[in-house]
Amino acid sequence: MAVLLCLPSAQAVAETMNTKLIWGLLFASVSTLPSMVLSAAQPGKRPNVLVVLTDDQRADAMGLGGAKYLQTPNIDRLGKEGVHFRNMFCTTSLCSPSRASILSGLYAHTHGVTDNFTEYPRGFKSFPMVLQGAGYDTAYIGKWHMGEENDEPRPGFNWFVTHKGQGKYFDTEFNINGQRREVLPGYYTHVVTDMAAEWLGRQRGQRPWLLMLGHKAPHSFYFPEPKYERLFDAVRVPYPETAFMLDDKPDWIRQRLYTWHGIYGPLFEWRKKFPDDRPEAVKDFENMTRAYWGTIVSVDDSVGRLYELLRQRGELDNTVFVFLGDNGILNGEHGMVDKRTMHEPSIRIPLVVRYPGLAPAERPQVVEEQVLTVDVAPSILELCGAPPLELEKIHGRSWVRLVRDGDPGWRKSWFYHYNYEQQFPYTPNVRGVRTESWKYIHYPHGDGGPDRHMGELYNVEFDPEERHNLIGNPKYAGVVKDLQAELARLMRETGLTPDTDKMPLDEGIKQQLPDAKIR
Repeated sequence: MAVLLCLPSAQAVAETMNTKLIWGLLFASVSTLPSMVLSAAQPGKRPNVLVVLTDDQRADAMGLGGAKYLQTPNIDRLGKEGVHFRNMFCTTSLCSPSRASILSGLYAHTHGVTDNFTEYPRGFKSFPMVLQGAGYDTAYIGKWHMGEENDEPRPGFNWFVTHKGQGKYFDTEFNINGQRREVLPGYYTHVVTDMAAEWLGRQRGQRPWLLMLGHKAPHSFYFPEPKYERLFDAVRVPYPETAFMLDDKPDWIRQRLYTWHGIYGPLFEWRKKFPDDRPEAVKDFENMTRAYWGTIVSVDDSVGRLYELLRQRGELDNTVFVFLGDNGILNGEHGMVDKRTMHEPSIRIPLVVRYPGLAPAERPQVVEEQVLTVDVAPSILELCGAPPLELEKIHGRSWVRLVRDGDPGWRKSWFYHYNYEQQFPYTPNVRGVRTESWKYIHYPHGDGGPDRHMGELYNVEFDPEERHNLIGNPKYAGVVKDLQAELARLMRETGLTPDTDKMPLDEGIKQQLPDAKIR
């Protein structure tokens, strides 16, 4: 059943008859599946799918995730009427690689999007492509962010609206389905929600739909809309305690303190004079954090508006409503800002799913098992009764059985993967493994030789804030050995061995600022 194609852009599809024929063959091959397979999610009616994707939202940056000051009642409602995945992680904490993993169910080294400048490969399917081929009306609106300067439509979507690069919080220029580019005035979160509402209102008969809505928020630089820009002014936000507990951490973390990704650096331009390690300079950190929270309040408003729209249309209970982030972010922990590392705030992301066909609204669930970005694609496809992704042996697993019945065979461990970036030289190569109790991280140099940075070992069950690095304690030498073996096993299962694990050379932590065009 698998059809592997080197898929051209949507514009090229429209321009060449040969490509139209190829797409027709692809869709025809999927449409011949027995109707009983395609309607497995709900007899006689396939569910719609709404995926709301935020950018750099930490797992604790919502009420259900434990936020103390930030209130997100609409996002929380999805979990309170559905499923809250309490331990959801990204396999690479970087926007483009994580987004590609969400689409494909694959680790970054397999789909090839290992940085923020690489396109989603044309030869790889995605879950939207499968749903489109199965008869779904599909759309993507908002931040795509795979291919920095490309805002053209992508395969898998009948309607595609995005922009180049990061976009702006106010007055972004969008490419409207490859037809025209237009600056749409207003606050980004509301502009893309308006476009989403308009698309949902289109006539499509009984045809099911998939809509992916990509928010810019809460990605830096953080600019709340005016009504929320002073919402948290009364909240004091000190540096986290772990910012001053670095004696047992690798040297590169201390070297990062004064860089673009350190707490004494420019803080995404919220600090104008830097570096600044004076105690009173925490005011810049406070202002940055308050602004971060403010952007999420607008996202919560958007979620509430979409929820109400679906309710009014009678589609709410037949819609798989997914809310998730692409990766987390460090907000002062261990003296760092930004993501990329394998520390908990960087890899933990929100995931809530509302769909009565998965969990009845009157019996919401909290899932404690570790789920990953690579699990999203197979899970959505199973809920829709669609054929699985067959481009490769995907790395993710559907969590549908886990939610409905429990899954004794669910994963107990997983591995993390990040490659050093010359454009952002503030994080080494990272390879690590996390179990339900332990985390081991090491930093390969990239030349096949010994690591040049100290590794890290944490008992995350009893030390969730990773305060105490146990790597140098002889008492845990056996734990390290076991985790190293488990890391090698997990990597080998996805095709990574010492010979195949290609990575750039670690050129060290540098003080230079990144190019202004790619920040």
